[in-house]
Amino acid sequence: MAGRRGARSGRGWDAIPPRPAQDDSPGGEPGSEDPERGSPGSRRRSSGGSSSGAFGSSGSRAFGSGNRSASGGGRSGSGGGGRAGKDGSERPPEPPRSESEVARDICLRQLAVRPRTRAELAKTLARKEISEEVIAEVLDRYDEVGIIDDAAFARMWVSTRHQGRGLARRALANELRQHGVESEVATEALETLDDEAEATTARALVDRKLRSARGTPDQVFRRLVGMLARKGYPAGVAIQAVKEALAARDEEAAEFADQIDADALADEATDTLS
Repeated sequence: MAGRRGARSGRGWDAIPPRPAQDDSPGGEPGSEDPERGSPGSRRRSSGGSSSGAFGSSGSRAFGSGNRSASGGGRSGSGGGGRAGKDGSERPPEPPRSESEVARDICLRQLAVRPRTRAELAKTLARKEISEEVIAEVLDRYDEVGIIDDAAFARMWVSTRHQGRGLARRALANELRQHGVESEVATEALETLDDEAEATTARALVDRKLRSARGTPDQVFRRLVGMLARKGYPAGVAIQAVKEALAARDEEAAEFADQIDADALADEATDTLS
């Protein structure tokens, strides 16, 4: 039939819808579709182009981020030349300090840790290569205003070390000498301890150690007397304190304590030391 086209099949002719009319405008090509809708190929190309555009956009964003990073690094790098003020401008370098200022700074840092004697500060400043003239100038000034006071240091040292560690006058005198305290100043500070105070402290030390002491009474006696001797107690004070503590411990220890001649042992220990 005219105007109909079809394809032969087992069922006969199948109707095929007619093709759309071609564009009659000049330059039109057969088979072109609606330019607003675009052909499938153009749509695919547009899709690809938009993808490329997205890639380009992200690429430019990444590049821009890199630029920002680089510029930030430049800013941080530019600050290495000197200290910057609040307005971003560089401050001029600080002038060098005098030797006296350095010496005072060293002394204040030392005194912030604990009290120091004049001799200790002088030794520290000499180790830092401060001149003798500046050391004398700074420490004399500190003496005047009371920042350093060897007498007060000695009194504090005797009190805290006797109460905290149970040290006797002989051990305390040796420690004060090591800290550079003059003998007259040390003697005055040690006068705050008398024989009665030393005997009381020695007995308290023995009682505390005796609670955990093990061994025969003779072994315990020797260990405790040695402990008091290392803390600076005289032989007579140490022997008497241990004898009294053993006598109050138990029957065996009391029997051993009765046999101890404290005076004879003290004289023997004194002769050995001399």
